[in-house]
Amino acid sequence: MAGRRVGAAKRIGFMARRMLLFLGLVLLGLGLFALARPDLAREAGRVLDAQLMRLDKAERRLRYVYGWPQRGAPEAGPLQARLAARGLSLGAPVFIRIFKRSSELELWMKKGDRFTLFATYPICRWSGRLGPKLREGDRQSPEGFYTVSRAQLNPRSRWHRSFNLGFPNRFDRAHGRTGSFLMVHGGCSSIGCYAMTNPAVDEIWRLVTAALDGGQKRFAVHVFPFRPGLLRKALWADSPWAPFWRDLEPGYDLFEKTRVPPLVRVCNKRYVLSPARPGSDGSAPITSGCPPALAKS
Repeated sequence: MAGRRVGAAKRIGFMARRMLLFLGLVLLGLGLFALARPDLAREAGRVLDAQLMRLDKAERRLRYVYGWPQRGAPEAGPLQARLAARGLSLGAPVFIRIFKRSSELELWMKKGDRFTLFATYPICRWSGRLGPKLREGDRQSPEGFYTVSRAQLNPRSRWHRSFNLGFPNRFDRAHGRTGSFLMVHGGCSSIGCYAMTNPAVDEIWRLVTAALDGGQKRFAVHVFPFRPGLLRKALWADSPWAPFWRDLEPGYDLFEKTRVPPLVRVCNKRYVLSPARPGSDGSAPITSGCPPALAKS
């Protein structure tokens, strides 16, 4: 076992050295071209970002294989005590945000009229690249706005426990996207799902099932390619998916402003977001139809 751990550490070290060399070369290229050729600088930045993402995913997989803690895991300790320390209670409504690029799942819980962050869980594995899922078998993890009801829970999943994100939703179907059984589950393998490891999914499962038992009809899951920010928006500004990502951003912004999951509609094959009423528990389904201001556009 000790030999395997040393071997794994050497593999991580080798990948890190290779990536640092690559980073140095790319930074040199960025310095040369940033002023004269911003398009080349952006392309180099995207390549670097994609390579760093691959390294991060490989490290997470190795940590799982050798039983090492995932980076960024929540603090250990009894769940009830950690909830009490934040003034939260088991059974409160929940809301989930997933960020692909940083491999993070945030779990928020309702406290008073607003939601507050309880924990951020590292995602052990997701598959594909940045961008939405398009078709069955493309091994791409989805992006967008989804809701999960009790019928979508599977306590006897082959991946320990799982819940179905509900792909394809109304938006996905409007674009002819296909796929099935896109889950958040245990373990650390993915062909389109978000794999959390068994201990993490056990805790998430306990929180979401308690919320549904407590009266929340469904909880929202918002999946973003990355946290909105000037650097990544600039790097990916000319991506084919940039218009789609711009339609997702209001969902992030509205929640940041109100701390209540926004209402989601699909209008003319696009997401349209609007604020939910204060104190909402985030149970609203995704609906079709345009707000009056957009109905004639």
